[in-house]
Amino acid sequence: MPKFAPRIHILLARQASVGLVIRRGPSKQVATFLWDRRRDTFELGQWLKGRIYERRCDLSPDGKYFLYFAMNGKWKSESQGSWSAISKAPWLKALAFFPKGDCWHGGGLWTGKKSYWLNDDGMHQTRQETTLVQRDLKFSLTENFGGECPGVYYPRLLRDGWTLIERNQLARWSRVDIFEKPLPNGWTLRKRAHAELDHPPGKGCYWDEHELTGPKAGQSLPCPTWEWADLDGRRLVWAAGGKLFAAQLQRTGLADTQELFDFNDWQFSAIAAPY
Repeated sequence: MPKFAPRIHILLARQASVGLVIRRGPSKQVATFLWDRRRDTFELGQWLKGRIYERRCDLSPDGKYFLYFAMNGKWKSESQGSWSAISKAPWLKALAFFPKGDCWHGGGLWTGKKSYWLNDDGMHQTRQETTLVQRDLKFSLTENFGGECPGVYYPRLLRDGWTLIERNQLARWSRVDIFEKPLPNGWTLRKRAHAELDHPPGKGCYWDEHELTGPKAGQSLPCPTWEWADLDGRRLVWAAGGKLFAAQLQRTGLADTQELFDFNDWQFSAIAAPY
């Protein structure tokens, strides 16, 4: 079987210079890392033998808490096989724990530094809560994007400065939605968010591709290997081939590209959270 690089998805704190990296690979193993975006240093959190649905996750504005949806398929366990949880970033040990029992909905969004919205279809159970954060019962989404990953992912993109440009239903089980975010020096980052059963090898049913469009008419830079990309201050950051990169954007294109971290050669290890 072909070997694929680990899949990388990153959550950027809105009010702090940190990020949380979700590294998946092999398919049933996932690890989290804390990214100090000022020093570009990385700290391993914990591993999970299972799946974290990265598009249904969120990082609190100050980067202190991680809200995630996970599945390990142990349907008769305390977690009921899938669950939403809140932890101290970058670890996974639950401060608040909500068994789910299926893979519809789940996860959620932070509505403040210590308030969160749980993406709940009425099927979560509450097994553990914490006084450190509080559930926001007044928050509701302004638009419904369905009961799977786009239901949390798209509102998170819109909240974080992306604009939904187009929605395209290509076939019954295939669609692509286009988001854009303005970048320095007249550039725009375009994200094509795919949802399809017949996805390319090495991708999940939800996957993204990216393109840069420039300040001049017809100026375009396809980025077919980028699986995640965003703006960090005035620099562009992206993940490709299991690595994280950064570059400046000049009017002529990318400049001063550097590799920030290589996530490829990490292997599962049992790590206890420090709390």
